[in-house]
Amino acid sequence: MGVLAQLGLILAVGALSAALTGLLRRYALARGIIDVPNARSSHALPTPRGGGVAIVLGTALALPALWAAEVIAPAQLWALLGAGGAVAVVGFADDHGHIAARWRLLAHFSAAAWALAWLGGLPPVPFLTALQMPGWVGAVFGALYLVWMLNLYNFMDGIDGIAGVEAVCTGLGGGALYLLSGHPALSLLPLVLAAAAAGFLCWNFPPAKIFMGDAGSGFLGITLGVLSLQAGWVSPQLFWAWVILLGVFVTDATMTLLRRLLRGEKLYQAHRSHAYQHAARHFGRHRPVTLAVAAINLLWLLPLALGVGSGILDVLAGVVLAYAPLVLLAFRFRAGAAEKQ
Repeated sequence: MGVLAQLGLILAVGALSAALTGLLRRYALARGIIDVPNARSSHALPTPRGGGVAIVLGTALALPALWAAEVIAPAQLWALLGAGGAVAVVGFADDHGHIAARWRLLAHFSAAAWALAWLGGLPPVPFLTALQMPGWVGAVFGALYLVWMLNLYNFMDGIDGIAGVEAVCTGLGGGALYLLSGHPALSLLPLVLAAAAAGFLCWNFPPAKIFMGDAGSGFLGITLGVLSLQAGWVSPQLFWAWVILLGVFVTDATMTLLRRLLRGEKLYQAHRSHAYQHAARHFGRHRPVTLAVAAINLLWLLPLALGVGSGILDVLAGVVLAYAPLVLLAFRFRAGAAEKQ
């Protein structure tokens, strides 16, 4: 696929996603699929949800074209379509009517198992060699990794624009990683995902006209997880570079979960105790927090990820440098702390 064809595909996916998001907004308003503010909400006005389906459709429609152009292998095509599609369908159903947490979790683990089967399991990643043994250890760890990526993305989709901005930044970063590491053809898939998220972001950037919904956030979470594992099969350093790119979401969601566990809270109960939610209340608006996430991703995490991915920076040093300030920042904005009444 030539450069002009690649650029055309990226622009087409972005435009399609933006147009579909507008149609989904009209659909949500007509069907009454509205997020009504409550005590656990971070927004003040009733807002339609489900716009993330545009990201799903824009990406899914591009995948066969990428396969036909031999940009992705059949195994990657089926891993992404099967896992991402299943998660999106369950999320779409949950957006329309509540599905019990146990059934959602079963679907999530099934999707993770599907993806791992097509990818060939976990890649041989440094510092995880003990988990490369055949059998249940590696399979369980891989499934837990993908399910956590899926759910943390859902947890972090709580203020206007933040999940879309994270997807755009990570997709652009993943594309840059492949370009600089000598795998230019592989850069197209993350760039397509970034374009789909950017199209949706036209409607979701603060103040949001439509929310992403579980279909979109779940799809993005497992897709980014699969892409990070795929990168590990290309080069072990690239896996850790993707982990660095996702650092803001991983740090906030993980620290919040651990502190809530220590307090004995129910993990499935809605809350507003993530660092980004505390920060949004501190500043009184969503936009400064969303823009700060974009700045951290592009100005701090991306250079470190590029250093690790290209071999200039040691993996352990790069991960520590990337995450140490994020942990401090999460503590500063009280990640996982109970909301003050």
